[in-house]
Amino acid sequence: MIWLTWRQFRAQSIAAAAALTATAIVLGLAGVHLAHLYTAAGVANCHAGGCGTATAHFVSLLNAGFANHLPLVFGTALIVVPAVIGMFWGAPLIARELETGTSHLVWNQSVSRTRWLATKLVLVGLASMAAAGLFSLLVTWSASRIDQVNLNWLQPSVFSERGIAPVGYAAFAFVLAVLAGVLIRRTVPAMAVTLAVFTAVQFGMRLLRGYLIAPLHLIVSLSGPHGAPVPVQGGGSMSVDPTAVGIPGAWIYSAQVVDAAGHVVQLTPQSAAVLPRHGLRELVAYQPASRFWLFQGYETAIYLALAVGLAAACVWCIRRRLA
Repeated sequence: MIWLTWRQFRAQSIAAAAALTATAIVLGLAGVHLAHLYTAAGVANCHAGGCGTATAHFVSLLNAGFANHLPLVFGTALIVVPAVIGMFWGAPLIARELETGTSHLVWNQSVSRTRWLATKLVLVGLASMAAAGLFSLLVTWSASRIDQVNLNWLQPSVFSERGIAPVGYAAFAFVLAVLAGVLIRRTVPAMAVTLAVFTAVQFGMRLLRGYLIAPLHLIVSLSGPHGAPVPVQGGGSMSVDPTAVGIPGAWIYSAQVVDAAGHVVQLTPQSAAVLPRHGLRELVAYQPASRFWLFQGYETAIYLALAVGLAAACVWCIRRRLA
């Protein structure tokens, strides 16, 4: 059964290996070049708090050529890689057998349909996870110098393009596509449903992510309209520069002006000039950059759990619904 699965999946695996090899060459060269620019700009040897000039120099070198942005371009492409894997590897896995009628022949062999399905899910699923994981590893490494300057790992778009989260995305997208193929029994409609559902779940996870871990709170003094905390609208809403308030790379949930008793003070934009009054402080709710890998672990675990649940649904459908 393993040999048969490999024979059926051989073309896709060779294409994926070729694409990953080409990606490794491009991003490998780009990553080495960015490391050179990072060192040449002096960022690597600057001391904390005194890297402004070196960072600005690195950014100017970075913007001097499009090739320097290739890790970010490939990172953007990584957003759709799990969905593509699911659509082209997962959707046809069972739907193709049902469309052509070969499922009746396959399920009448000595290998049970449960073992047949489990072998395909495990082998092709692991290949999907490996492909997405290697792609993410290449992007994360090659873009690391840019990320160290931007300090935006926790921003929604960047977060989804780094670390181990794409492994979970790929596992979920693949099994989702398999289940769609089982239920719809047509490859192309199953591919469309996979793309729609996966996109919806991704946006839903962005909304849920902020509730996975309780935020920390920080109280800082107000410095008025020319300092780090700047009021932007009424209702006590503030715009905060994480670096300026001593939490670089943080994901800011909210920032409010509070009085000495901790009560929120309602503000208007016109009141900015009188902010530095005695007793008024700023309450910031945030996630520190150090929690990046914790968020990655939680989100990956959620997607893997969803993938396991969908795989169980596939087995049930094959054994019961299509019996």
